[in-house]
Amino acid sequence: MYTASSSVSAPPRPPRVRPPGAGPYLDPARTASAPFAGRGRRTPGAGAQQLSGRLDLSGPQGALLRSAIASVHRVCPEFHPVQVLRRSGRSVLIVGTAGRSTAVAKCLVEQTPAWAEHIRHEIAAYRSFVRHRPPVRAPRLIAADPDNGTLVLERAPGRPIALQRHPIQAPPRADVRAALGAVCRLNAWRPPAGMFGSPLDYATRISRFHDLGLLTDRDLGDLQKLMHGIAASSGRQGMGQFCHGDALLSNMLLSPSGPVLVDWDQAGWYLPGYDLATLWTVLGDAPDVRRQISQLAQQAGPAARDAFLVNLMLILTREIRTYESAVRRTMHDRTPLAPGAAAGALAPGEEQRLLLRRLHDDCAMARRAVRAAVGTR
Repeated sequence: MYTASSSVSAPPRPPRVRPPGAGPYLDPARTASAPFAGRGRRTPGAGAQQLSGRLDLSGPQGALLRSAIASVHRVCPEFHPVQVLRRSGRSVLIVGTAGRSTAVAKCLVEQTPAWAEHIRHEIAAYRSFVRHRPPVRAPRLIAADPDNGTLVLERAPGRPIALQRHPIQAPPRADVRAALGAVCRLNAWRPPAGMFGSPLDYATRISRFHDLGLLTDRDLGDLQKLMHGIAASSGRQGMGQFCHGDALLSNMLLSPSGPVLVDWDQAGWYLPGYDLATLWTVLGDAPDVRRQISQLAQQAGPAARDAFLVNLMLILTREIRTYESAVRRTMHDRTPLAPGAAAGALAPGEEQRLLLRRLHDDCAMARRAVRAAVGTR
């Protein structure tokens, strides 16, 4: 939420040799004997932040900003806008002050039912955190208007662990360890009944990806078998786990007091391991961390392992679908390299294609793990 948006990209990645056990499904012999052992730009904290800048309110974009600021002032009259932090086709993020605190205002500009529901869900999460605090830090709610898609939060101190969805390089090991610790604490939390719903309908998502040709007939059958086994293992109590739902490293800030998680619009109950599967997906250049994540996901037994694999297949398939669309758009709009471009410079879209290749490799590895898991049932 606090980092600038950008198109999906990845750096040139040399061929990698995967160490044993780096896949999502561990060798059973290693599982029994190998238990888990324990480039970012700094964003100043709210207390020490010295804001400066100027809002350009001219032209069509200025009209959009004026409308967004007016929406913020209706719920938070003391908000003083300073600069635009991020602008996309869906929302605008404005940093400013509210009283003596630094604040961030998020305003929905694309009033579609889907995105309106996203921000309503996010507002509901922050309101719930006022009464029941999660075991990880989240920004404090200042004001909100779910009907108009307006949210005002404190600007939490800290720097993002990563600036991209798929980091160019694996972040420092200490940063990743802090992120994993925060996710595990959150996943162990049991908020009061009825406080959150289930954002993901697994059966519908699996069927839709199959209908789109993203999953084969065998994928469909294997995932349905794992889902059936998970349901049988969980019994009447169910096997849900509270997850952030978008546990990207770019949605985690490292502050002096520990990690701060932002963008809670997909928080809720999932099959166990959803957040871990998200981290596994974006840490493609950190095989050691992937091994740790796989071990964590399997500590609770075969049902937890199968849930992690279902989550992993769905997340990787979603990422592939998203980035294939990005590559097609880039190919349609691409321009040749400028004369005198640096030697070795990548043509437009090449970074996306490299990332897409890695995602396909990861999906093939996850598919083999799913088939191995089905074979053990």
